[in-house]
Amino acid sequence: MRKTILAATLFISAAAFAQQDFSKVEVKAQKVAGTVYMLTGAGGNIGVSVGDDGIVIVDDQYAPLAPKIKEALKAIADKPIKFVLNTHYHGDHTGGNETFGREAPVIAQTNVRKRLASGSHALGRDVPPAPKGALPVVTFDDKVSIFFNGEEIKAAHFPHGHTDGDSVIHFSGSNVVHMGDDFFNGTFPFIDVENGGGVKGMIAAGEKILSTMPDDVKIIPGHGPLSDKAGLKAFDAMLRETSAAVQKQIDEGKSLDDIQKAKPLAEWAEKWGKGFINPERFTAMLFDSIKAGR
Repeated sequence: MRKTILAATLFISAAAFAQQDFSKVEVKAQKVAGTVYMLTGAGGNIGVSVGDDGIVIVDDQYAPLAPKIKEALKAIADKPIKFVLNTHYHGDHTGGNETFGREAPVIAQTNVRKRLASGSHALGRDVPPAPKGALPVVTFDDKVSIFFNGEEIKAAHFPHGHTDGDSVIHFSGSNVVHMGDDFFNGTFPFIDVENGGGVKGMIAAGEKILSTMPDDVKIIPGHGPLSDKAGLKAFDAMLRETSAAVQKQIDEGKSLDDIQKAKPLAEWAEKWGKGFINPERFTAMLFDSIKAGR
């Protein structure tokens, strides 16, 4: 059953990418706070710091959108890109690396470079190694800071959340956090269990931000609209409650097939189940995550 679900997920995601007409995608900029903007288009949300020192971008969506991303950045400020940060390795966040890496160094957690360089397997398919020009040239294990545009931009590694290479980016002076895909605002998330992800780590990342950031912090999710602590708190509660619901079924000795037939996530389906990951797929991800101890 699980292989069927993963195959269905793969079919949908691959078909959606193949059918995506990037010429129709509009990359839009939204002011967040301080030096920070958020760009939306197709793929993960992009964080942007703009100031006298130039531009830092966090993630860069799909490769075909690089020209539109550049246009959107130029509309904010005609400044050079000085640094690129990746929150994790997935192609909807790193697809523009090869293009933007010609202009500025790409920085990421160590596991991001490893997975991009070696290729990976996710959702039933092999992802080939990324070209050399798309690889991060600066890596870190736990944390790194860029002092830029009058503030410290901090990247901190949160292990075993969305993947094993997740970074949360804190624009300290602007009071903005970019969560990457450790936060899907309004939908069930994709947890890449095959590549080190786990629901426990995703919960830990959210709870760390909730406990350490000011109440008025602005939060850029990996997917979904700009958010705040209330939005992240709702997402965190959903993760804890849905994982507990699946854990209960596992504790009763049920197989994944039996658990999915029981529909333990029905209570959350209406609010959270309308994105790319439906309740059945999310049940399988929680099952695999729990079985892996993550």
